[in-house]
Formats: sequence, C-alpha cells, structure tokens
Amino acid sequence: MPRGDGRLSHELDPQRPGPQDACGVFAVWAPGEEVAKLSYFGLYALQHRGQEAAGIAVSDGSGVVVYKDLGLVAQVFDEPTLASLRGHLAIGHTRYSTTGGSTWENAQPTIRATVTGTTIALAHNGNLVNTAELAREVSARGMGVDGSTSDTALVTALLASRPDLSVEAAALEVLPTLRGAFSFVFMDETTLYAARDPHGVRPLVLGRLERGWVVASETAALDIVGASVVREVEPGELIAIDEHGLRSARFAAPEPKGCLFEYVYIARPDTTIAGRNVHAARVQIGRKLAEEHPVEADLVIPVPESGTPAAIGYAEASGITYGAGLVKNAYVGRTFIQPSQTLRQLGIRLKLNPLRENVRGKRIVVVDDSIVRGNTQRAIVRMLREAGALEVHVRISSPPVNWPCFYGIDFATRAELLANGLDTDGIRRSIGADTLGYVSLTGLIAATEQPKTRLCRACFDGEYPIELPAGNLVGKHVLEGVGRRVAGGAGDGSDTVEQENLAGPVSPAPAVSPYVAVAGGAETSHRP
Repeated sequence: MPRGDGRLSHELDPQRPGPQDACGVFAVWAPGEEVAKLSYFGLYALQHRGQEAAGIAVSDGSGVVVYKDLGLVAQVFDEPTLASLRGHLAIGHTRYSTTGGSTWENAQPTIRATVTGTTIALAHNGNLVNTAELAREVSARGMGVDGSTSDTALVTALLASRPDLSVEAAALEVLPTLRGAFSFVFMDETTLYAARDPHGVRPLVLGRLERGWVVASETAALDIVGASVVREVEPGELIAIDEHGLRSARFAAPEPKGCLFEYVYIARPDTTIAGRNVHAARVQIGRKLAEEHPVEADLVIPVPESGTPAAIGYAEASGITYGAGLVKNAYVGRTFIQPSQTLRQLGIRLKLNPLRENVRGKRIVVVDDSIVRGNTQRAIVRMLREAGALEVHVRISSPPVNWPCFYGIDFATRAELLANGLDTDGIRRSIGADTLGYVSLTGLIAATEQPKTRLCRACFDGEYPIELPAGNLVGKHVLEGVGRRVAGGAGDGSDTVEQENLAGPVSPAPAVSPYVAVAGGAETSHRP
C-alpha cells in the first residue's frame, strides 16, 4: 500500500494488499485566499488515507468546477491547474475505493446540477451499508449516475433530486436515510457543508483560518494549512458555512462509535482524535504489549513507519534497547509498473531491507501494527533470519483482525484473514516467528483513553454498531451488481450525469448531452 507518510509495510504484492485506508476529505471557505492551493496542501497531508485518485471542486459564487484524476495528489495537480481553480470555497478528496472500483467515474468529488441550476459537489470518507436501497431510490426518482458505482454518487444524486428544497433542507432530508459511516464535505455555488454520521465512525474536524473556515478528516491537515483546531464535527451534525458565518443543525441523535483502527494504523501519528494524540496512544499500546507479552531479547525494532511508536513503547516498558533493524525505501509509492516474477519473489526488499550489522547475532523483537494475511510478517521474519538474527519475536499492536470492515476500510475478505482460521500459535507457525503476541483488546482500548462503548471494534470482535443488510447487498462492488438489476438506471443518456475530463476542469450540465459541459453559457468538451 503506497502511503504518503511512508507507512509501506502492507503492500508487498500489489495484487494482494493489506488493509487499505479510508479516504481523506478537506474543505475550505475563505474569501481572498487561494482555496485550491489550500485544498491541495490539505489533501497532501491526507495522502496516507487514499492513493487511488484525487480531486478538488471550487466555486467563485457563480459556478462549481471540478478537477480530478486517478493518481496521487502531486500527480493529479500542478501549478497551472491549481491557478485555474479560482474561487472562495473548495472541497477536496483523496480516494481509496471502499465502494466501487478504482475508475475515473468513481473519483471524487462527485458533481450534479439540479433542474433549477444549483450545482452540488460532494466528497465522502466512509462507506454506506444501504447502497442497494439508495440505488433503488435514485432509480425511482428517474436519475442515473452515468457509470459511477460509488455510494457517493448516489448521495449526490439524492441531494440534487429535491429542486424544491435548498441544499441545506435537502441534506436534512437525505442524511437521516443513510446508514453506515460517512464524513461528508459538500458545496454549492455559495455555501460549504460538512456532515458526520450519527456514530461518528470516521473522523472529521473543524478548523479556523484568519479569514475563513476549514474542515478535514484529520487535525494534521489543519496544521499544514495554518488553521487552528476548533472542535470535531459532532456525530449526527450538519454544518453550513457561508457569508453569514457558521451554523449547525442536528439530523440525528449522536451515538458515538469512533473507529478503533484509526488509532492503530490509519491516522497520522501527529493527528488528535477525540482529544487523544495518536502517537501517544500508539506508544502506550507498545507499553501494554511489553507488559502482556514480555520476552528476553537484545533489540526492539519497528516495521517502519507504522510500527515505530509502539516499538518505542515496547522498548521503554521492557528495558530492551530500541534500534533500527529494517530500512525502508521512502520513494516506493504506487506500483504502476508490476514487477516481474523474479522481482516479485524479492517482494518486501523493494520496500524494506535489513540492517544486517544491527540484527546479526541478536534476539530481535519486531513490532508491527497488524496482521491481515500474514504475507508481510512472514517475509520480514525470513529476511531477519537470513540477516543473521538468532531469534525473531513478533509483537502486534492490535488484536487479531477476525472480521471485515464495512464502514470505510477495505480489509481482505474474512476467508483471507489469517486470524479467522488459525489460533495464535498457528499464526506464529505460519509466519515463522519464535514467539507471537498481540495486544489485548482491553489494552488497546485503554490506550485510546476512550470508553469501550464509544468505539467501533467490529474488525476485532465482530460487534457491528450499524446494522448490516441481509444477503450479499454489502461490500465494495455491490453497486456494480445492483446497477445491472435496478430498472431505469443510468445508461439511457437522458440523466444529469457526472462529467468526465482527464485534461482539465469540468462543470456540470443539467440534462444535456453527457459529452458537453455547460458553465455560465460556455461549453467545454471532454472525454466521452
């Protein structure tokens, strides 16, 4: 998995990755500021949350323009592009697909025009679990999503399907019908909106600029653009920001269930969630690991970078020396060119290589954040033994991942989860370690300083706080099947559609040819 903060440990084989992150969203309302550039730097700070696609929507008060493409933030945007995106409010998105495949049509922000001429652009972090139901409603309202198979496109269509209501009123009507995890930022020509699901599964924070407001997935993104943290967007809250200031409305009663895996792996270490610094939480997890799974050893090493804070904590509590044992290549990112079979057999050495002088002749404790399929740990154990380690003791700063996530993290299927079919000793044998220890769920929860009742722990204990639909109507590609079954869906060319353009900005067209975008009377052709 390519990661903006260098946490590369899970993507040994691009065809069989580990847990993929939730998406990152960013939004800014700041007249007089270069909002596209602020959004770019905000998304850059959130690159670790998604590396498949990036996009920014801006408005100058008269029209909304979106520019998006597949790739990393720095690959999608350059100086001329950002300079062309002028306005006083913007939203941005960096994507890992959790509903719908990695295609241009599913890149965000999504954009729709209503029959009254209002334009809505929306970006989403999370995953809805009633997508099939929403697809039927979109179809019943005579709308399509023109090739998109993301839940985000459905929500955008539903917001645009109420032309008799303001966007704010439409949101207060639509948001209560959504089930699952969502942190939204969306906009029309004049107003910025943000909303978080009643459980607050995915993070979303509000910040203040000298001349405006910022909303982002993580506090680290606020830091990067010089915004001060105001507070979290509350679960079940809708925020609107325009020339009259900020206003807040409730669309559901809050039942907090923040994602526990954010503390383990997803969030940047310099982010704060629910008042708890993520780095401090991870160091404490490492201390707990040392308490729960002591071992006689000579050196504690992390799997860089996500294992580093917990390894520091383990060394602190155990009294064993902390040091480097694995060196990462900081420049290995998204693997567009697949390695040959010969190179693939080298696997992890593209991204991690042992410091032989440090590990030779020593008993090593290697700390990592999680085991999903076990590919990473198996390769690391073998590599350390080849480098001369006498013993390799693996310590994991999360409990066994036994259950898939349906709320915005794309884990392997349950059948692929190593812990689903093996006990701890079986996993130890599978990865070739001398000993293996996971932090307890109790220890992990304690490190977050959050009550157990306010955390979603489903991937660890199978207790899903948001009811899942019966049958198979849930999962990453659900709409790619539902779309074929729902009558009256997209494809007849008569619906308002999300416009495509790989070469430049696009603007939405109300009920016109899907090959032409109309903005203020000007036409822009784009890729069909």
